[in-house]
Formats: sequence, C-alpha cells, structure tokens
Amino acid sequence: MRRVSVLLMSGLILFVAALSAVTAGAQSGGASPAAATLAAPAAAKLKNPVATSATSVTAGAAAYKKYCAFCHGATAKGNGPLAPKDSMPPDLTDAKWEHGSTDGEIFTLISNGGGATSKMIAFKTKMPEQDIWHIVNFLRSLGPKAAVR
Repeated sequence: MRRVSVLLMSGLILFVAALSAVTAGAQSGGASPAAATLAAPAAAKLKNPVATSATSVTAGAAAYKKYCAFCHGATAKGNGPLAPKDSMPPDLTDAKWEHGSTDGEIFTLISNGGGATSKMIAFKTKMPEQDIWHIVNFLRSLGPKAAVR
C-alpha cells in the first residue's frame, strides 16, 4: 500500500509540475510547454522512491539497454547507432547535465521527453514508472560520484 501511495504521489507531483510549467510558459510570453516542463522547480524536488541498490542498478541497466542504448549508446556516451540524424544525444556519464541533475529532473526528462527542440521522446507511456527510477539509479552508477541528487 505504501508503494502505491508513493507512486501516486510521484505522479501527482509530476502533474502539478507540468501544469505549473504550462501556466508559467503561457504567462512568460509563450515559452513552449515542453521546454517549461523541463525547467519546472517541482521536478528538482522529486525524490526517488526506489532505493539505490545493486538490484536497482541491474534493473536500470536492463531497462536502459532496452529503451535508451539505441540513441545514447551501450556505454551511455551519446554514441548510439540509431540516434536520429543530427540529434547529438548527450554523454550521460559526464558531469554536465543541461536539463537538470537531480533524480527528479532526470526522471522528469525521461518521462516527458526533451521538449520541442529535442529529439528525445517521452517514455512515460512506454515503460513503467519504476523502471524509469531504476534507470536514474543506473545512470547515477555511471556518472560522477559527486553529482547532485
């Protein structure tokens, strides 16, 4: 029951963040709703409900391989063989995270996609929410240890 309530709360927070971002975009002269969603402060405050563990990192690696490696590459360096032309997927192992570096921001980017100017698609309807959190834990295992959580 606790797991369900955590997942529902995460979904509610994402919905509120998206709604706030759309409203902010409309009020700020028309920034695209997708771009505004990426910058939503609520995303930074989302906490990962999946504890970092070897099991989670392994599950995240499997989900990454299934959904992400095509574009970001097997080693997450941004050199995937099927990335859309001129998309330049980012290196997910470095310290530079243009769309946010907290667990919540990474989760939101994977869930909602990269916005209107990006070829990064949304995965919220393509994989379970828990798998996205596992991917966040997997990416954390690859990146700099001092990265913001």
